[in-house]
Amino acid sequence: MKIIEDFSLKNYNTFGIAAKARFFVEITSIEELIKVLKFQDYPNKFILGGGSNMLLTQDIDALVIYVNIKGIRVVEEDENSIVLKAMAGENWHQLVLWTLDHGYGGLENLSLIPGNTGTAPIQNIGAYGVELKDRFVSCEALHKENLELTTFFLKDCQFGYRESFFKNKGRDTYVIVSVSFKLSKKNHEINKSYGAIEQELHKDNIENPTIRDISNAVIAIRNSKLPDPKKIGNSGSFFKNPIISKKEFEKFMEEHPEAPFYKVSEKEYKIPAGWLIEQCGFKGKRFGDAGVHKNQALVLVNYGNATGAEIMDLALNIIDNVKIKFGIMIVPEVNLIK
Repeated sequence: MKIIEDFSLKNYNTFGIAAKARFFVEITSIEELIKVLKFQDYPNKFILGGGSNMLLTQDIDALVIYVNIKGIRVVEEDENSIVLKAMAGENWHQLVLWTLDHGYGGLENLSLIPGNTGTAPIQNIGAYGVELKDRFVSCEALHKENLELTTFFLKDCQFGYRESFFKNKGRDTYVIVSVSFKLSKKNHEINKSYGAIEQELHKDNIENPTIRDISNAVIAIRNSKLPDPKKIGNSGSFFKNPIISKKEFEKFMEEHPEAPFYKVSEKEYKIPAGWLIEQCGFKGKRFGDAGVHKNQALVLVNYGNATGAEIMDLALNIIDNVKIKFGIMIVPEVNLIK
């Protein structure tokens, strides 16, 4: 382990923000993580994973600990299923491809989501009809203060829509070091419920898709809508889709009968934030090097040299305009590092 001073984080966050860490260290094992967390000379510590769901609005005056612990292994197995344990530093999409290469089903709808495995439970990542919680068994997390390793099971994680215990009550308290999933070995549950997947399969004349076909369809859809962070800095969907009450929904639809929506329950409805933002005229707009992507209004982008503060200002402008036009408050899905 080597501690580096004034370290650029430009290549360690998918927005490509040129913020600096006062100190930086990469760790590759739980033992190294414990050792670094014990360092008394660096009272302020910041945990960094894949950097995919964060916006750095300023330099980080702390010891940034880059968690790069690798490893994938099967820990339980029977005739029909396996429990797979992946360490926090494994790239999420590469993990999904690994499961497909081994014929394991369950994560294919979550293909091409940026970031690392350790941060996936924090957001309860989800896409195309599947959320992480649907395949989640447990995760191991290290307490930053007492350095105890605790196993959190499904109920402990308090998963919600892009929410979890680790994003709320457990925020800044634990470092997730591994995640375990239950996956199928045969008789896979094919989830093609989202229309975009059906359309993509139809284009390729696939009537009975495999888990690989579903993954390929999701990758094609995401590539058509979302910019590659390696080419244009971004963090995927910047905002959550707002969920409103039935009463609010009925009033909203009276005024905007053309609006798309999803029924969450008898009492709640989800309105696509991208549609709201597009109706406010932001889709494809650029403000210096900060902008809204031309193909997906949910995605804020860095065209090169935007600062985190400039992207944050754009986000606040969008929030204000949506609130004024529709009376609906949208909130960031991305973690704002202030």
